[in-house]
Amino acid sequence: MVNAGDMNGSGNLMDFLDEPFPDVGTYEDFHTIDWLREKSRDTDRHRKITSKSKESIWEFIKSLLDAWSGWVVMLLIGLLAGTLAGVIDLAVDWMTDLKEGVCLSAFWYSHEQCCWTSNETTFDDRDKCPQWQKWSELLVSQSEGASAYILNYFLYIMWALCFAFLAVSLVRVFAPYACGSGIPEIKTILSGFIIRGYLGKWTLLIKTVTLVLVVSSGLSLGKEGPLVHVACCCGNFFSSLFSKYSKNEGKRREVLSAAAAAGVSVAFGAPIGGVLFSLEEVSYYFPLKTLWRSFFAALVAAFTLRSINPFGNSRLVLFYVEYHTPWYMAELFPFILLGVFGGLWGTLFIRCNIAWCRRRKTTRLGKYPVLEVIVITAITAIIAYPNPYTRRSTSELISELFNDCGALESSQLCDYINDPNMTRPVDDIPDRPAGPGVYTAMWQLALALVFKIVITIFTFGMKIPSGLFIPSMAVGAMAGRMVGIGVEQLAYHHHDWIIFKNWCRPGADCVTPGLYAMVGAAACLGGVTRMTVSLVVIMFELTGGLEYIVPLMAAAVTSKWVADAFGKEGIYEAHIHLNGYPFLDVKDEFTHRTLATDVMRPRRGEAPLSVLTQDSMTVEDVETLIKETDYNGFPVVVSKDSERLIGFAQRRELILAIKNARQRQDGVVSNSIVYFTEDPPELPPNSPHPLKLRRILNLSPFTVTDHTPMETVVDIFRKLGLRQCLVTRSGRLLGIITKKDVLRHMAQMANQDPESIMFN
Repeated sequence: MVNAGDMNGSGNLMDFLDEPFPDVGTYEDFHTIDWLREKSRDTDRHRKITSKSKESIWEFIKSLLDAWSGWVVMLLIGLLAGTLAGVIDLAVDWMTDLKEGVCLSAFWYSHEQCCWTSNETTFDDRDKCPQWQKWSELLVSQSEGASAYILNYFLYIMWALCFAFLAVSLVRVFAPYACGSGIPEIKTILSGFIIRGYLGKWTLLIKTVTLVLVVSSGLSLGKEGPLVHVACCCGNFFSSLFSKYSKNEGKRREVLSAAAAAGVSVAFGAPIGGVLFSLEEVSYYFPLKTLWRSFFAALVAAFTLRSINPFGNSRLVLFYVEYHTPWYMAELFPFILLGVFGGLWGTLFIRCNIAWCRRRKTTRLGKYPVLEVIVITAITAIIAYPNPYTRRSTSELISELFNDCGALESSQLCDYINDPNMTRPVDDIPDRPAGPGVYTAMWQLALALVFKIVITIFTFGMKIPSGLFIPSMAVGAMAGRMVGIGVEQLAYHHHDWIIFKNWCRPGADCVTPGLYAMVGAAACLGGVTRMTVSLVVIMFELTGGLEYIVPLMAAAVTSKWVADAFGKEGIYEAHIHLNGYPFLDVKDEFTHRTLATDVMRPRRGEAPLSVLTQDSMTVEDVETLIKETDYNGFPVVVSKDSERLIGFAQRRELILAIKNARQRQDGVVSNSIVYFTEDPPELPPNSPHPLKLRRILNLSPFTVTDHTPMETVVDIFRKLGLRQCLVTRSGRLLGIITKKDVLRHMAQMANQDPESIMFN
């Protein structure tokens, strides 16, 4: 018997794996990362850099550059995300107005910009100027009359169809991952799942272009959710430029968490809300360091957007409000009612939308995504045009609903009957009886509300970029404004009632309908997404209404309670389950009294567990095992008889190691012995060179005993982000539990079909 190391005069040849080879430590598509392993690899890398930094000045400078690379990535993400958001805002403004007319002095100006530059615009007719012409004026020289209306109507529909068709075609041909809001997938990716291409350069380009097209087409969707996806694509692009992030999937996810914060920061002009949104809603692992970096990325993104100034009002906020009256305690009752409405609308929307999306996935409807988009766009445009509140862009609609009625407002919502003897300052206008314009607006708002509720259910989830924040806020703002006007008129006509007596004197400005719209918007958005803290912060950053935090909090909490009474899932979690992504939600509770032995595989009657032995299998045996099974890894045991656990080897790394060994090491053949020990086994003379694979062996796989409660196992999987966990008894291997086994078991316990939740 001879020692294999002596046959070559040196053991170094077998240890070629001590040098890392390409692709080791990477993951295949649609697999989950091993958080513990990524963390330990980063610690090793950091230790190596620290020890080297003491050797020379150059190494010390390299260590400083490595430490600063995180902040550089955040700066680049903020700059690019802010620039893209500004460009999208400007392009959407122009293309939305293009459906109604064109600016003759400069065709790239939107309606508002066109009339700003005109010297002939008066304050009363600030929307009218000779440079801006509707299509009927340009084509048939008529601005009024039936023929002009029909021509404008027809061209409005044609432009909408053109934009929507172009968007769905671009998504279909160039970047299928650019559809939807992206937040369910971002949540799944941040939890450790790999979806290659989802955050790629093509997805970034196509999503940015198609986002402009779909929002301009007038469909009932927003750009805010997709902007989070766009910012995460920027984060993925920049992290690939730095080896610290490109070679470590765990570190990359820290960057993506911060990028999500920058996305919300530019979507709403809410940097602090963005950081809280990333923490509360999307992130899975959020260390304190990521909090600071998210804050910095959100700050840079907001600063960049402010520099571009897409809204032209020198403000970062989307819907700036300035109310002149405080709110009163008695108003908490209607605010809570709006919270109840928001919770009910959220539940209705989630159930109907998921049912429709499931139908799309399981029937022939899903085979015609282009036709579906065209039909929904045509229906939306045909119904939306006659109603002034659905014809305009949703952001403009929300802005008008949030506004307080000043003396200079020309909106129908502000058509009150004025007292000719009133001699009060302009800002403090008392409550007045509603005029005919307000009643007309109420009818139009009621119709617009029903239309928005129905059409959004069918729009969200189509094969185009589609956000849900703005449509949800529009539903709430319309309901809130109507409630606000109702309360205002009640207070005016019945100011002697006991509830109004203490705080609403005749001739006083008591009720602000715009505030009710704001509270309603927060309630509906909370009902759909189940956000609370981040929602309230986003709402007051969005509007600048800092003193109205209590009404917003009351509505947000009420809507969450009401919606949670019907089901714990928000819209994003519901879509994650619909698509079967392996996502373990931290918010879910597991209260069943099952044990690890009930869930582990193999079960009774199943084939024994596929394992590797430490020094008795040949290369051919290992290759056969890999070929005949589709497992992601194999436990390594002392021998088939003893089944004492040594470690765990990943499938991908076994394949790469054997492939590399055949190419780079002489003498490795099919009947070479594979060993995972430190020293090679004793082999008969003239036997082929053995192959040492100790380097790819995880010597400390996570193990639990067979009597560990599943409640603990689920908690371990959630908090440590495990891929799999081995089940032992007294050191002997019994079985394995993977993340998918845990998800299947949880579905089974919740009386769901366990196979329906698996990613396909």
